[in-house]
Amino acid sequence: MEASELSQLTDRKRTLIFINLVVSGIATSILSTAMTTALPNLAADFGVSTAVGQWVTSGYSLAMGMVMPLTAFLITRFPTKKLYMTGIGCFIAGILLSILGSSFALMMVGRVLQACGNGVLLSAAQVVILTVYPLERRGAMMGTYGLATTAAPIIAPTLAGLMIDAFGWKSIFCLVLVIMVLSFILSWAAFADVLELQDKKFDGLSFIESIFAFGGITLGIGNLSGYGLVSVQAGLPLAVGAVVCVLFVLRQRRLEKPFLDVKILRSWNYAVSVLSSMVLYLVMMGSSVMMPLYVQSVMGYSAVTSGLVTLPGSLATAVVSPFAGRLYDKMGIRKIFVAGAAALVVSNVGMAFISLETPLWVAAGFNVIRNLAIGSLMMPLLTWGTSSVDPKKVADASSLLTSFRTIAGSIGSAVFVGIMTAVSAASAATYGDGALMHGMNVSFLWMTVGALVLLAISLFAVKAGGRRQNP
Repeated sequence: MEASELSQLTDRKRTLIFINLVVSGIATSILSTAMTTALPNLAADFGVSTAVGQWVTSGYSLAMGMVMPLTAFLITRFPTKKLYMTGIGCFIAGILLSILGSSFALMMVGRVLQACGNGVLLSAAQVVILTVYPLERRGAMMGTYGLATTAAPIIAPTLAGLMIDAFGWKSIFCLVLVIMVLSFILSWAAFADVLELQDKKFDGLSFIESIFAFGGITLGIGNLSGYGLVSVQAGLPLAVGAVVCVLFVLRQRRLEKPFLDVKILRSWNYAVSVLSSMVLYLVMMGSSVMMPLYVQSVMGYSAVTSGLVTLPGSLATAVVSPFAGRLYDKMGIRKIFVAGAAALVVSNVGMAFISLETPLWVAAGFNVIRNLAIGSLMMPLLTWGTSSVDPKKVADASSLLTSFRTIAGSIGSAVFVGIMTAVSAASAATYGDGALMHGMNVSFLWMTVGALVLLAISLFAVKAGGRRQNP
């Protein structure tokens, strides 16, 4: 859609498109973390270890991160409506495979298909919102959309706990399948081609390089805790990923029309937002995996109890996300950033010092603080970062940021579970029955380090005010 056509987009049509984005965003976001609650049951059903089973979550994030660079090309090359409906169709196919698959391998293939579909949907949704709404409304609308992409992943473990105990873990996929079929129908009826197309050629070599770069680094770091740096499982993919990443960046800088424009990282605000979003996702996905493991594996409670422990935090995120967007529109990013990062530090420090005798409501309280921090930072950081780049580069900016933070989330899921497992095994003789709790404490202590890095960024890397701006 050309700029003149975009200006003629009615409020009603814009609202219908936004509702559709929210509906599909809720469904896809549910499955990004619902599997954390299902992990103990799923691992038992397929006869795999927790370390292997967690790839249902971290592998999903890894696959989505690997497909994100491709979405920057797809969004600017194909009509918005067809591309969005194709993403939904891919996601539905992945759900059906996960429901019908009889092995862990087929489950993972289904999760990869879901991740590919979600990569397209998430990038397209963000670019559409940032395109069809004026600058002064972007924060509020991205904050409202955050109810789907931020609140839903945190509400998902609560919902999943109830459904798993009542109907089994596959019922989660059945629920999402119904929502996505509804979203497909809504897309067909309400969506429009709202993004301007560009004359870009597909660069196969760049795409292959992006897969090896992002995939190798994520896989290597994810295997560090289990195999060590000097190993084929961790060291080799990490080395390959790092080398290919350099080659990928050099190639994008040389191309007249790059596959993914990494030169936008020259914008200070955008670069800071990318780094901050990565650290935030690292801690967020780590804690989203650790909380169910704490309640079920460490404390010995049911999946329903695990869901109830995370419920207050889920509600807190749902409440704060839209307000965070509006506050960003009024005051800029810095004050929100500092407050959110400080709250994240407090929540993780608290979890690092709880014990087997600590009541569950204390952990639930720390989870509320953590989720308030996440809900106040997720969308404002993305909106602030992308608002500082050329409007024609919004697709690249959104895809690059989302890709990096998704990979960081995959790393967080794998690394923090690995820390807990390794520390628990090493301290079994000393701590006895409390070894798992000790491992969890140490894992949250390392999450605190990540939160402190985020706080340092907010204090020293963001200019006073940090208000939205026209690029």
